[in-house]
Amino acid sequence: MKYLSIKQAMKQEQGEIKIRGWIHRERGSNKLKFLVLRDSTDIIQCVIEKESIGEQKFEEAKKLQVEASMQITGTIKKDERAPTGYEISVSDFEVVGTSDMFPITKDQSKEFLADNRHLWLRSRKMTAILKIRSTIFGAIHEYFREQSFYEYQSPTFQSVQCEGGSSLFHVDYFGKKGVFLAQTWQLYAEPAIFSLEKIYTLAPSFRAENSKTSRHLTEYWHAEMEMAWASFKDIQDHGEGLIKKVMTRVLEKHEEELKILGRDIKKLEPTIKKEFPRMTYDEALKILREKFDMKIEWGKDLRTIEEDKLSSLYDTPILVTHYPKKVKAFYMKEAPENPDVVHGVDFIGPEGYGELIGGSERESSLEQIEQRLKEEGEDISQYTFYLDTRKYGSVPHGGFGLGVERLISWICGLDTIKDAIPFPRTALRWTP
Repeated sequence: MKYLSIKQAMKQEQGEIKIRGWIHRERGSNKLKFLVLRDSTDIIQCVIEKESIGEQKFEEAKKLQVEASMQITGTIKKDERAPTGYEISVSDFEVVGTSDMFPITKDQSKEFLADNRHLWLRSRKMTAILKIRSTIFGAIHEYFREQSFYEYQSPTFQSVQCEGGSSLFHVDYFGKKGVFLAQTWQLYAEPAIFSLEKIYTLAPSFRAENSKTSRHLTEYWHAEMEMAWASFKDIQDHGEGLIKKVMTRVLEKHEEELKILGRDIKKLEPTIKKEFPRMTYDEALKILREKFDMKIEWGKDLRTIEEDKLSSLYDTPILVTHYPKKVKAFYMKEAPENPDVVHGVDFIGPEGYGELIGGSERESSLEQIEQRLKEEGEDISQYTFYLDTRKYGSVPHGGFGLGVERLISWICGLDTIKDAIPFPRTALRWTP
């Protein structure tokens, strides 16, 4: 008889089965030992009776503690009183790995759980999140490949900055200066569109932001795309399409996990069913003024508080476009109808989850890019390879970056982005 997963055993519903896993809960008396066994698929109650298993074996069972690993043989049956509606009467078991005083118990502090992250990953909460995370990564690949994008990788060690020098992680690169970890793939992705035309990546990015908020990580996963011959609308449409694809896959596969997380699925369904509202920066300022009496000076970037107010009016992500040029990156294209704004877009998540995607049509004018770099105090000679892309057959193009952990946080309804990744890295935490 081969081992079944707990989920497979419950589908069998009755008869003899063999399963294996770890003890999630345990209690007992002099005659009975109740174990809730878990594996990656689910949990199930197992009952060891002294009368049926023998005194010697029962004495072994009495010593079992939480997180001991076991192999169990027994008979499964339906039982509405059991945690997941099934119960196994154990006929035999083998202890594979013992456990002594597992440190994580109820009501532990967040700091304690962070210090013991390597063990907290075993919790039902983290297991549910990690399953959803896996599906989200798969859906990202699925979306881009269905849209005929090629997967492409850029270097992690880079020599030019794209998102602001203040958030660079500088690296001692054999004694050489001016090398740092990638903030984004973008400057190394744009050269490849002249070869592959439509490319994407799913890779870590690094931002040295000394932030202690629930929304920031110093290392996070970045889903990025770059596309030749793209209009500004194309970029927006792909961002919306990607989020819809991800949400569709999560709701198809993870009703149980979302239930474990206490997530209200009805709050997620509109993202699939509705078109995302799109508004300009000017329209956003008008809404903030009229709905919330918030008077934002034109030219200021939208802060978290303003994004949260805007998002509270909608049950899907919203797109804000045409930001002032002075608050956006040098590579964003000036709007032909107004040189003070750019063809940039931010996707703001509902329920106060902040920016999910940032994207833009890229500036195709060599002179404009050089001027913007000078204004930002950059050494243009460091960008020679990038500027070459505008010298030899430049075309309209654009792309975006999606913060995967931001998306996971929203979909799972997490209080902190730190739970959206197995081992979070922040300004205050780099271990375990």
